[in-house]
Amino acid sequence: MAEKKKIILTGDRPTGKLHIGHYAGSLKHRVELQNSGEYDKIFIMIADAQALTDNADNPAKIRQSIMEVALDYLSIGIDPSKSTIFVQSHVSELTELSFYYMNLVTVSRLQRNPTVKAEIQMRNFETSIPVGFYTYPISQAADITAFEATTVPVGEDQAPMLEQTREIVHKFNAVYGETLTEPNILLPDNRACLRLPGTDGKAKMSKSLGNCIYLSDTEEDVRKKVMSMFTDPDHIRVQDPGKLEGNTVFTYLDAFSKTEHFAQYLPEYANLDELKEHYKRGGLGDVKAKKFLNSVMQEELAPIRARRAEYEKKIDQVYEILKSGSETAKQTAAKTLDKVKHAMRIDYFHDPAFLAEQKQRFE
Repeated sequence: MAEKKKIILTGDRPTGKLHIGHYAGSLKHRVELQNSGEYDKIFIMIADAQALTDNADNPAKIRQSIMEVALDYLSIGIDPSKSTIFVQSHVSELTELSFYYMNLVTVSRLQRNPTVKAEIQMRNFETSIPVGFYTYPISQAADITAFEATTVPVGEDQAPMLEQTREIVHKFNAVYGETLTEPNILLPDNRACLRLPGTDGKAKMSKSLGNCIYLSDTEEDVRKKVMSMFTDPDHIRVQDPGKLEGNTVFTYLDAFSKTEHFAQYLPEYANLDELKEHYKRGGLGDVKAKKFLNSVMQEELAPIRARRAEYEKKIDQVYEILKSGSETAKQTAAKTLDKVKHAMRIDYFHDPAFLAEQKQRFE
């Protein structure tokens, strides 16, 4: 028996430019996975159909963000020769799969999904929840299973969504026979990357809160945002002891700094632990820590910024990457849909046995 292929499915909602929270939490890891050579196929989805579930009255926002997200993907190092980038709405098979999977999930189970509950609360939907948004876990199951994904790299907050996908796979296979592939979750290695806070210290980066550092930000934009970051409000004088908990500067240093950065930008410290100890005992100012973080961030973002500038000159090429990727994704999903319909015995006009059965019934 042939060894099962290792396949990744991941993606983002196109509701604006991507920021370093996306980068630290998943994008950087995707590039590492892509270049590891461990995976047979990698599908990266621009989830525009899902984004419309809570932006139905603003389709222009989604339309404008498609190319922004594609540019962000290419600028961080996603390689279209190694990864298939596609647009969700152009793979209609995903919608049909969602429709069949809806029969395998109860309303009460959707209501218990912690991610759905948190998102509904965040958007103040209460009783006015769009059905499309409410059934997102089912749509996500369709996205994942359509490509027979074995691995789904996501943030910790998305774990309940993946668990629901696994439940749908189990239920389908129990009812209709072994057909769908059960996916596994892959979390970021760096705990600091699981949930990068906004520059203002708020728990989540949000375009509406204006607390994001975007991958496409200029060098000066990044510097200004880093220098205005939330730290320890009680650390008023340089000599005051400082707290690391809730201190955004040190959370970002946990996520992005490396030992070699100290030799280059802050040689009086051997590593981040030494810097933290000095800050905790007092005698280290916020400005010095922020300047160091700015150097670290600029080094990380400079090549991304440069690649984006090059791709912005070749929008025709980016368009073709998306179009070709969507065609490849559609072909792949169509094969899964055929298997699903065959397992459910609703492939009437592709199954010769159907006509033979009916003729026998009416003889």
